[in-house]
Amino acid sequence: MVTSSAATGSKPTVWILGDQLNLEIASLAGRSPRECRVLLVESRAKLESKPWHVQRAHLVVSAMAHFAAELGELGFDVDHRQAPTLAAGLRAHCDQFDVHHVIAMEPMSWDGRAMLARLDVDTVANNQFLCHYDDFAAWADGRKSIKMEDFYRWQRIRLDVLIDDGAPAGGRWNYDSDNREPPPADDRPWPEITRFALDAIDHEVLGRLPKCWGAAPDGTWPVTRQQALRRLEEFITSGLEPFGPHEDAMLAAEWKLAHSTLSSSLNLGLLWPGEVIDAAETAYRSGAAPLNSAEGFIRQILGWREYVWGMYWLHMPDYRHHNHLDAHRPLPPAFTGDAPTEMACVASVLDHIHDHAYAHHIERLMVLGNLALTAGLDPQAMTQWMWASFVDGAEWVMVPNVIGMALHADAGLMATKPYASGGAYINRMSDHCRGCRYNPKKRTGQDACPFTTLYWDFLARNEAALTSNHRMGRQLAGMRRLSDLDAVRAHAADVLAALVAGTL
Repeated sequence: MVTSSAATGSKPTVWILGDQLNLEIASLAGRSPRECRVLLVESRAKLESKPWHVQRAHLVVSAMAHFAAELGELGFDVDHRQAPTLAAGLRAHCDQFDVHHVIAMEPMSWDGRAMLARLDVDTVANNQFLCHYDDFAAWADGRKSIKMEDFYRWQRIRLDVLIDDGAPAGGRWNYDSDNREPPPADDRPWPEITRFALDAIDHEVLGRLPKCWGAAPDGTWPVTRQQALRRLEEFITSGLEPFGPHEDAMLAAEWKLAHSTLSSSLNLGLLWPGEVIDAAETAYRSGAAPLNSAEGFIRQILGWREYVWGMYWLHMPDYRHHNHLDAHRPLPPAFTGDAPTEMACVASVLDHIHDHAYAHHIERLMVLGNLALTAGLDPQAMTQWMWASFVDGAEWVMVPNVIGMALHADAGLMATKPYASGGAYINRMSDHCRGCRYNPKKRTGQDACPFTTLYWDFLARNEAALTSNHRMGRQLAGMRRLSDLDAVRAHAADVLAALVAGTL
């Protein structure tokens, strides 16, 4: 699809990738329509590279098309084209418009950066994060351990976020202890979000996507900056206050609770992290939101998101291949939609993903990630599945979060211990166990919770690899004291066989 004029000349081309959809990206900021032509390439190979959730595929392609239209309305000469590959699209563009100079902002991915280097595209530093990966590497250099908490505090100080007279607002850096309440027992309403009507561009995109899976787009995910700003305003107004206390809670009937649902907009460039953080801090300063909620949310953006970005670049390209615990079990049919599951928590999260291409961070880590870790699922397969299944998925997001945080396949680069737990955690932080056929307190027997059984089997199976981890001493000691460990491990073998067979 070419939406430019046929004029040729010496103007350079600014190549905008599909997750850089903002007028202020470093390659475009300050340039007038007279100074450059703009290229956006929709790659067929990329669209066919994975079994994408339809809402993920639609979001990226539709957001690109909407941004191309916005640029055109501003007077830019825009070439938005479909091509077999990104490289093929660039070649066709250069041939058609006699282009000899192409500029792009650094991509989000390692392979993308290598591709631009091969194609002799001039790059400028990526400005979609508050800490460039070179600055992160400089901060990390020489440290014995690279901890998110240390990085987060450094970010707070250098950017003056929630800082009063050189000290953290309220006297504490971390309000996690105030943000771990179980789900409320009442039927309180949770913040509602606007669903944006699909327009002609949305429908045109849906009509030409390759075969995907999942529920069709319903306007949940912003495809323009204006929609993303509306979502941000709604969250700050109605979601930020209740977010904090219940950010770790899970409810079967509530797919997002008070979570912001801003991650996809941030990852596509529709929102800037700085403006999101500023909005949350302003709400706290004005008395519209409590400090524990504002700090907990800001920690997600200024701390965790930026830390994940930095760790991705620090350890790539080897990072995506790590498999420290030698886990090779295939994805279960429940994950791929080929079989149901009687595990209520897993079924609920998978329903949320099917309906929205989304699950919040505790569902990802303590349900999906926990099951994948304790069952020994292949880290690369799990990474690819989550990348394709989530509306905010990307390699830089999923490699550190899945291989590092969830599956401990990086031997502790991201997290100081494996995030494995039995059914007790899920029972405490959700309403899933009440109606589940499995009992979170039991580790053997037909009604034993698979999470509880697999937790102890995981510790026994990986005892040699975990013994040197000082944070695992108590758990390993507890495992060694089990009088029925042999029976637990025998039952775990049955659980794993049923998981793979799709009968669990």
